[in-house]
Amino acid sequence: MITVTSPRKTPQTGGQKSSENTERTGAGAGGNARRTKPVAPFFAPKNLAPLSAIPSSSPAFATPVHPIKPFQAPLPAKAAILPIILPPATLRPLAFRTFTKKYSLTLTSTALQELASFIGRHCGSGWREEGLAEKVLEEVARSWKNRNGGVIVEGNSPELKDILKTLEGNMSGGKIISGPRGLSRQNSLMLETSQEADHTQTRLGLRPAVLSRDDSQSSLGMSGLDFSEQPDDETANDPRRWLHVIHAFDQPRYTYNVAKKHFEKETTKPSLLPAASHKTDAFRNRFNVIHQRLLRNESFQTSAVAGARGPSSRKNASGVMQSHKITPISNLLGRHGTHHMLLGMLVILPTGNLAISDLTGSIALDLSHAAAIPEDSAWFTPGMIVLIDGVYEEEEEVAGKGLSGSTGVGGTIGGRFQGFFIGQPPCEKRRATLGVSGPDGVGAADHTIGGGFGWIDFLGVGSERAVGTRMRRLEHKLLRQPRLVDPDAPPGRGRVVILGELALDQPRCLQALKKILGLYASDPPGSAPMTFILTGNFAAHAVMARGGSGGSIEYKEFFDSLASTLADYPSLLTTATFVFVPGDNDGWVSAFAGGAAVPLPRKPVPSLFTSRVRRVFTTANTEAGLSGPDANGGEAIWTTNPSRLTLFGATQEIVLFRDDISARLRRASVRLKSKTAQPQSPSDNDATMSGALPPADDAMDLDPPRPNKTTTTPEVPYDVHAARKLVKTLLDQGYLAPFRQAQRPVHWDYAGALHIYPLPTAMVLVDTSAPPFCVTYEGCHVMNPGSVLVSGRKGVARWVEYEVGRVGGVRECTF
Repeated sequence: MITVTSPRKTPQTGGQKSSENTERTGAGAGGNARRTKPVAPFFAPKNLAPLSAIPSSSPAFATPVHPIKPFQAPLPAKAAILPIILPPATLRPLAFRTFTKKYSLTLTSTALQELASFIGRHCGSGWREEGLAEKVLEEVARSWKNRNGGVIVEGNSPELKDILKTLEGNMSGGKIISGPRGLSRQNSLMLETSQEADHTQTRLGLRPAVLSRDDSQSSLGMSGLDFSEQPDDETANDPRRWLHVIHAFDQPRYTYNVAKKHFEKETTKPSLLPAASHKTDAFRNRFNVIHQRLLRNESFQTSAVAGARGPSSRKNASGVMQSHKITPISNLLGRHGTHHMLLGMLVILPTGNLAISDLTGSIALDLSHAAAIPEDSAWFTPGMIVLIDGVYEEEEEVAGKGLSGSTGVGGTIGGRFQGFFIGQPPCEKRRATLGVSGPDGVGAADHTIGGGFGWIDFLGVGSERAVGTRMRRLEHKLLRQPRLVDPDAPPGRGRVVILGELALDQPRCLQALKKILGLYASDPPGSAPMTFILTGNFAAHAVMARGGSGGSIEYKEFFDSLASTLADYPSLLTTATFVFVPGDNDGWVSAFAGGAAVPLPRKPVPSLFTSRVRRVFTTANTEAGLSGPDANGGEAIWTTNPSRLTLFGATQEIVLFRDDISARLRRASVRLKSKTAQPQSPSDNDATMSGALPPADDAMDLDPPRPNKTTTTPEVPYDVHAARKLVKTLLDQGYLAPFRQAQRPVHWDYAGALHIYPLPTAMVLVDTSAPPFCVTYEGCHVMNPGSVLVSGRKGVARWVEYEVGRVGGVRECTF
């Protein structure tokens, strides 16, 4: 008899075998029973995991589960396009209308060939009738603008190839795909390539609504500010919401390309210890910026009539001054006794003589008979780029033999240049640099934009052409419109309080600070100033270099005392932004400089010393319920020297700089001819540079306004004259450190942060060696509060109060 033992059936799911043992007995060959042993786990089949976690519909009957794949929308089928060969000459009129007339770009022949090949391959025969080519050209031109490609579009440029490659993956049937899988304009035109497995996002290069500061550079001036033209909440209606501080080391670096006549962004990583060639590059870029600015001036724009009359300006029969012409130094060879105008940097030769140098060479100078134009209106020191009008004289032995001069060591031209007139290169207004035209004030939002560099985002907060119109409209609504409604209303949130040198190691400085903060803390709610600017030196002496007198411990105690003073005014700590600018005596750089001139730009005061000041702001915001990430509480910003403060994007730009530059100018200035003796020209036909530079009295405005001129012109006070002279020198140079490297060192790779081109709307120049002033020159309002403690007057504090978009004034109080 045969006995059969029934095995236990176990449900099997997902195609897996049961783990229980199964015994089977049956008739076999020869009547022997066969038993199947369980498979060891080590030898069990691998990779039999279920494709779906959904259980079986009939687990009792061991129904196998079929894998259910998640639903995936089908990809949009690309319409078939029959490629054609599109000649570049056929596409030229449409490309010219799009690139040149609409976007002010210039297409090279290679770029036109690339576009014609791309449109013929992806748009086919419908490129003209269906308007496919026009849309593609629009996207390419806009992307090129946003990527800061420059004025000239070249076919072999990597930017154009990247734009066409990105656009190629988002086209179907010759049209640009719109939607979640294509080109979405509501999503800031971010391209999500669905064909890629990792679903990476690639940027077409168009302007997004919200970008980081780094992305704003690649998009050519779209601001990282999340702004709206009509803000509704109270946070957006606060002007301080649009206030940003830009450190010198974070500022975008641009160099001027002479061939393209355009600014290009530096892509190399800067270094504090660069190669020696970077020093030459810094000088070359500074010279090129001033040279192109000079050629844009009306006095240096040549014409066919003026070019036939001579190398420099002449007066015609009507007495009208004609254009000037700049002669390169290398072109002076063999032109003994001729009259020229040079543009170059004042340098000191190894022999100790003064010389002028440009990109072509150097030549010794003789300024014993030179006079400044205008008279005594600016400083002239080695390291400045100046204009000199005079006559070239060869060496006596060379001139006597009738031979031309020669070039010496380092490109030095033989002979000398006898200068008769010397002047600063004329300044250029901010509106002319950015290409902004139109009235100020109410109608500024409806301005028109012409030439210039309006597309360049110099600070990383948005260019003039990208966000200028909307930001100017927002500024008018938040700052100017309330004053127009009620002109007699007291100044409100649009104020900036500027305190000069605040030496925390002097107890009287903290008393003066308490008095000043107390005056603003008593203002009505909602009308307190939006920012306070406090500048160093925060120690009267270089404490970090004094060794046994306490060093860093004593230095930190100074800021602890400052924190105790600020804690008494929580209403200001929660509604204002406090910006701290260091000086030469502040750490850490003063530890090895000992208070001497340190390299510019310099880093802020380390957080090791300012931790308690930050804690005071955090405590005040927490007690006021403004500690959230979206709260608009007060803050303390420790910035670099120099740095920039922007309000409403590129609409308002304020340069912050702390340096005793006036004393350095007096020590290093070149001594010129006395006022009493008038310089004589070599001949009556030789013209001067007076037409190239505006008179000092007409170019400078002083606030408060000067009294009306009478028949006897009153003598200008010394303080007013010193302020005008300092401001004109600095703004005409367009550079914050126009000195030799030995007098004011500069980090070569970060020299772009010292350029003040285009001119800012305002500039805070804290100079304790100059009298306090508020001066406007070429539309730039320059303010110097001096020191908080007034020298020679006990118990008197001084500061500057500046209303954004208007003028500032020097204020004083007793304590």
